[in-house]
Amino acid sequence: MSSHESEPRPLLLGGPALGLRLIVLAAMAAGLMVADHRQHHLAAIRDAIATLAYPIQWALSAPVQAWDAMRESFATRTRVEAENVKLASDNLVLRLKLLRFESLEQENRRLRAVRESSPRAVQRTLVAEILRVDLDPYRQRVLVNQGARAGVFRGQAAIDANGIFGQVTRAGPVSAEIILITDPEHAIPVQVNRTGARSIALGTGRSGLLSLPYLPQNTDVIVGDLLVSSGLGGVYPPGYPAAKVTSVVRDPAQPLLAVEAEPLAGLDRVPEVLLVWFDNAIVEPEPEQEDQPPATAPPPGAAP
Repeated sequence: MSSHESEPRPLLLGGPALGLRLIVLAAMAAGLMVADHRQHHLAAIRDAIATLAYPIQWALSAPVQAWDAMRESFATRTRVEAENVKLASDNLVLRLKLLRFESLEQENRRLRAVRESSPRAVQRTLVAEILRVDLDPYRQRVLVNQGARAGVFRGQAAIDANGIFGQVTRAGPVSAEIILITDPEHAIPVQVNRTGARSIALGTGRSGLLSLPYLPQNTDVIVGDLLVSSGLGGVYPPGYPAAKVTSVVRDPAQPLLAVEAEPLAGLDRVPEVLLVWFDNAIVEPEPEQEDQPPATAPPPGAAP
């Protein structure tokens, strides 16, 4: 081997002093650990190293955090949009239910008022919903959803919460036609509630007007008087409110007054009416029988 060739470099901690160097390094490490544990000399160094390493750690973790944040943002937005759609749908359903509840509450109030307005002469009642309205000047009638199957009959009285509505003119199996008191073909016997003067209220073909053409000039009637059914005719029992006098014209040249009245029933605005059965039956008292002494049996052996 030539002399100009260089000898190979010794390895780290190589050579015969390998064990000694390992012992020295281990002793230095143990000394540093003991000194750091007791006197905390290396805490400042660790803090400085951590401060210098923080930007590197932040730079390495920033993309991962940004991706997680963006994914969470999209997930939150999707969840919020879905919740908003569901809440909007639920809100619509609740609003519809609230409207229905308000409608039912108003209907209950109307029906309660109708029933409370019925006197004790009413034997049975039936609520009928108005299906069709015909209010032209020559025909004032409505169609209701109750008919002969429910016991409705021709000539039956119909009322609402405020007064007399009309009477049944035709009763089919499942529906019936009611003529209003304002129909030109309708007439109702009435009397002035204040004085008891009787007359007949005729329909005029207008939903808010009745005519009383048969009152003499000397009749005591004024604007504001209440007209109630007189009970004549057998359709309406006495005492039911029918109309209120709105006009009284006294012409000395005429033998009769010109009186107009406004019906109290909501002929053009109520959604249901009450069909009523009146208890007009008159119970005749049974004839009294003369008291007779009880028959006694004949004594034994007596002739018959």
